[in-house]
Amino acid sequence: MSWQSPARLLLLFGVLALAVGYLLAQRRHSRYAVRFTNLRLLDRVAPARPAWRRHVPAGLFLAMLALLVVGFARPEAEVRVPRERATVMVAVDVSTSMLATDVEPDRLAAAKEAARRFVEGLPDEFNVGLVAFAGSAAVLVPPSTDREALDEGIERLAEGITGVQGTAIGEAISASLGAVKSLDANAAKQPPPARIILLSDGANTSGMDPMEAASAAVTAKVPVHTISFGTPGGFVDRGGRPIQVPVDGQTLKAVAEDTGGRFHEAGSSQELREVYEDIGSSVGWRKERQDISARFIGLGLVFAMGAAAGSMRWFSRLP
Repeated sequence: MSWQSPARLLLLFGVLALAVGYLLAQRRHSRYAVRFTNLRLLDRVAPARPAWRRHVPAGLFLAMLALLVVGFARPEAEVRVPRERATVMVAVDVSTSMLATDVEPDRLAAAKEAARRFVEGLPDEFNVGLVAFAGSAAVLVPPSTDREALDEGIERLAEGITGVQGTAIGEAISASLGAVKSLDANAAKQPPPARIILLSDGANTSGMDPMEAASAAVTAKVPVHTISFGTPGGFVDRGGRPIQVPVDGQTLKAVAEDTGGRFHEAGSSQELREVYEDIGSSVGWRKERQDISARFIGLGLVFAMGAAAGSMRWFSRLP
C-alpha cells in the first residue's frame, strides 16, 4: 500500500496526543476518588459507574479519528478488476478423434463440461465466444456477455458439426481472430484485450498452416493458450474396428510458444478442469492501482456510530 499524500499521516500524532491526554485524565480522576475516604457513603451517593464500558466510546472515537486520518492521506493499493471489453474465444475440436473414450465419458463430452465451467468462472463483463473446428472452423457463438447463448452453443458442440473431416487448427485460430475483430464498431481501430483458448487432441491435418495463423495472432497481440487433450492410448470404434487416435500436442505447443500463450497437457477430465481454472486466473483480471481511502473512511464512520451508540446507552449523551 502507498499514499498519495503521506504528509497528512502526521496528523496521527495528534490522535496519539489525544489518547495520552485521555489516559492522564483518567489517572487524575482515580486519584481524586481515592481522596474521598468515606467509601461506604460514596457508594450510596454516587451512581454505579459502568467500569470498563466508560472507556469504549472514547476508544471507538480515537479509532475513528485514526481511520479518518489514514483515509485523508489517500491510500492506494493494487486491486483486481475485470478487463473492460475483454474478449475470450474458446475453440473446441469436434473432429472424429474427440469421440475417443480414453477420457470418460469421451473426449468431447469432457471438453464441453470443462468449457462450461471455465466460462462460469470468468467475470460477467467479459465477452466470450465459441468456435467449433474439425476440417474447417465455424463461429458458433460470436463474442458477447450473453452467457445463455454461450451455454446453448456449448451444448450444440458435436462431432461432424462443421461438415468437414480433419483437424484445422490454423482455421480455428483465424476464425477466432475474425470474431475478436468484429466485437464492436471500434474493434478494428481499438482492438479489445483478447485471448484464444484452443483445445484439440491432434496435429493439424487440413486448412491454413497453424504457424501462419499464429503469426496473425502475434500481429493482433492475441495470445493463444492451447490444451492438448487425451492420452496416447486413445481409439475410436469404426464399424467394430478400433482406430488409434493418440494425442499429439507438438503443433499446439508451437502455436502457444509463438503467440505468447501457454501450452497445457490434460489426460483426464479433472486435469482438463484444472487447466481451464489456471487459464481463467491468467485472463480474468488485471491489476490496477486505485484509491482505497473510502474503505478507511467507511470503517471510521462505523466506529463513530459505535462510539455514539455506546455513549447514549451508558451515559445518555453523545460523546
